[in-house]
Amino acid sequence: MNFKINRNKFYNSLQIVSRSVSPNSPIPALCGLLINAGKDKLVLTGSNSDISIQMTLSGTDDLTVIEEGKIVIDARYLLDIVKKIDSDEVSIEIIDGTLTRFSGAKAEFKINGYRPSDYPNIDFTAPETSFTLNSKDLNTIITNTAFATSNKETRPVLTGVNLLSNGISIIATATDSYRLAKKTFPINVEQFNVTVPAKSLNEIKNIFSGNDEDIKISVNTKKIQFSSENVIVQSKLLEGGYPETERLIPKEFIYDLVINRHSLINAIDRTSFIKTDNMSITRLQLNSIDDITLSSKSQEIGEFKEDLTAVSYEGNPLDISFSGNYVIDAARALDAENIRVRFNGDMKPFVLTNESEDQSILQLVLPVRTYN
Repeated sequence: MNFKINRNKFYNSLQIVSRSVSPNSPIPALCGLLINAGKDKLVLTGSNSDISIQMTLSGTDDLTVIEEGKIVIDARYLLDIVKKIDSDEVSIEIIDGTLTRFSGAKAEFKINGYRPSDYPNIDFTAPETSFTLNSKDLNTIITNTAFATSNKETRPVLTGVNLLSNGISIIATATDSYRLAKKTFPINVEQFNVTVPAKSLNEIKNIFSGNDEDIKISVNTKKIQFSSENVIVQSKLLEGGYPETERLIPKEFIYDLVINRHSLINAIDRTSFIKTDNMSITRLQLNSIDDITLSSKSQEIGEFKEDLTAVSYEGNPLDISFSGNYVIDAARALDAENIRVRFNGDMKPFVLTNESEDQSILQLVLPVRTYN
């Protein structure tokens, strides 16, 4: 193997592919990236068994393949070497077995790699069921939902976002049992029901966030694949049935609050330093549109109180407590100047939506029992 390539383009590509590499993989070769130099193209592959990334570079990336071949290089050393070579172009050549030379200008590195035969065979064949989303729409779906997944492995299926196609739209749902985030996107596609790890989706969001491009999404019962012109990202799916969350969402409400989104976020954020049992509990007292109070209290730390100004409030007086961080996350996921918060009682789940009654996005939070 022997090729030359633009250093910046090569380094940027390595950064993307290395997102899928775990430095502590029990399979030594998976600590590295597979570099495959073929005729007029270079294919980079990384994987940690859960998520795999393949990126293809061509002559338009200032690539010249002198001799075809492949090698696996530890991702940490590979990125460091390419970053530190002070040259516009980097040359990479296998000189003896797995000993590989990296050179540019006056600098030269030699590093031992792994045999390509030690690298697991990863099937990047696209599943048959597929549809296309713009990268901005894909990122919106992930941003609106992935934060509400669980970070505990006690129920693995809750660490992912459920993607359900009913034929005319895709419904993305995430919950950790204490809150729920739901985003609906209209699109015609075959029916499917899969749960994708939130970690994989967040990596996918980071990879495609800088571009405005169409992403082909292919899915079956084993994996989901996201591909653009030169990048393929595929993830395994979480096993187990996703809980029936639709029944948790109230259909009717007794109390209706419309408030400026940033004002609510900032007010709750000011309470965040006051914690009880390492949790920030916020109390909201609604009496009328002119009498709304947000407060937080801790025996050890102290207390906070702030009067809020609402756009509107309908309903009798209500006194409810909740996790401040959960409501901040939910409000940030909504894209509107004013948001609507609807309640059914002090111990019933409440719902946050855009003021416009946008049915495509919904955030639900469970209240917390306190003894005020």
